[in-house]
Amino acid sequence: MTGTGIITLILIIANCIFSYKGLKDNAFFERYKFEVEKITIYRQYERIISSGFLHVSWMHLIFNMLSLYFFSGGVESYLGGAEYLLIYFASLIGGNLFSLLIHKNQGDYSSVGASGAVCGVIFASIALFPGFVIRLFFIPIGIPAWLYGLVFVLYSIYGIRSRRDNVGHEAHLGGALIGMAVAVILEPSALTTNLFAIAVIALPCIFFIYMIITRPGFLLIDNNFFKAHNKNYTIDQRYNAEKADKQKEVDRILEKISRSGMNSLTKKERQELNDYSERIK
Repeated sequence: MTGTGIITLILIIANCIFSYKGLKDNAFFERYKFEVEKITIYRQYERIISSGFLHVSWMHLIFNMLSLYFFSGGVESYLGGAEYLLIYFASLIGGNLFSLLIHKNQGDYSSVGASGAVCGVIFASIALFPGFVIRLFFIPIGIPAWLYGLVFVLYSIYGIRSRRDNVGHEAHLGGALIGMAVAVILEPSALTTNLFAIAVIALPCIFFIYMIITRPGFLLIDNNFFKAHNKNYTIDQRYNAEKADKQKEVDRILEKISRSGMNSLTKKERQELNDYSERIK
């Protein structure tokens, strides 16, 4: 693997600038994060890309940028800047579209981070470099790239189905699969030199996506985390109930304005009204 290229450095700088702005300005963060309802209902499609340049904390940003820094060099130098950017943004978009598919009935689901794009770059490396060995901070020996990829895919599938945490496993898995696919399209010879690794990683992903599309109930599981966050509603019932609650609150605020004027609103009510106006833009 070779050193980090200029395109990667530009991407890291862009992530740092936008993340800094988002961490300092909550309105900016809210306007450009990934949120299902804002994308599917209000057609704010730019969020699919802009959310990939925002992070929830400095640690989140640093971890993603270090991962990009360490894994990008070979891909950028081997394919060139334009093809590398194609992998990065295709993975970012693909990861978020996969999240949209998984959470299409959860209007309030939101996420941020470059993880989908970074996973795409990592898995493009796995596809392109058969002898690639991954070294993790907490493991003293190198791990074959194909084995790391398989464990990552299986863990991501488990994370999506179990819903035991708030990690965006969907974006990770979608970005990884798209990154690998684009790398193979750009460099078809990878299929002959690294077919085993590509097949081992791609087949579980393809099967999982097939199950999601053909059997939507496959994602409906029963555990304490899911119950605590869904109050025993179905996904559709929860989405409709929360949307109705938001509309009732807005109607109450508007009625209060008509009776007593804008000055009668509390700070929280003003924020609710501002959020509503942002949603309908």
